[in-house]
Amino acid sequence: MSIVIRINDEVVAPAEDASVVEVESGVFSVVLGGVSYEARVTGGQIAIGERHFRFEVEDPRQWKRSGGTADAHGRASIVAPMPGKIVRVMVAAGDEVSGGQGIVVVEAMKMQNEMKAPKAGRVTVLAVKEGDSVNGGTVLAVIE
Repeated sequence: MSIVIRINDEVVAPAEDASVVEVESGVFSVVLGGVSYEARVTGGQIAIGERHFRFEVEDPRQWKRSGGTADAHGRASIVAPMPGKIVRVMVAAGDEVSGGQGIVVVEAMKMQNEMKAPKAGRVTVLAVKEGDSVNGGTVLAVIE
């Protein structure tokens, strides 16, 4: 299962050649591409030198009081809860869906898990097809 990190509303993946070490509370040493940076984290912001970035971390393992439903506005990503295989795709990109409607079925550990739309909207991204293998945390679809 992977966490999803957004910086200034853009999803970023951790770089394989990056090293991040917390040197003191809220202060991180980041080495990326042979260059060292000091990052200070306060609230929902990261400061690197004079530049400030908004960030958000989504951990699919974290319990949410809302029962997994998204806000009525904005983008909602549907992610695979664990590694598995896509056995059924029930929508197409561009389809209008309602909250709770089935989007894809992921088979993991011989169990089929129906991934449902967390909110009503339009499927803007459908990143998988039947037969695809996915890792935990992989974005399967995006609803706006």
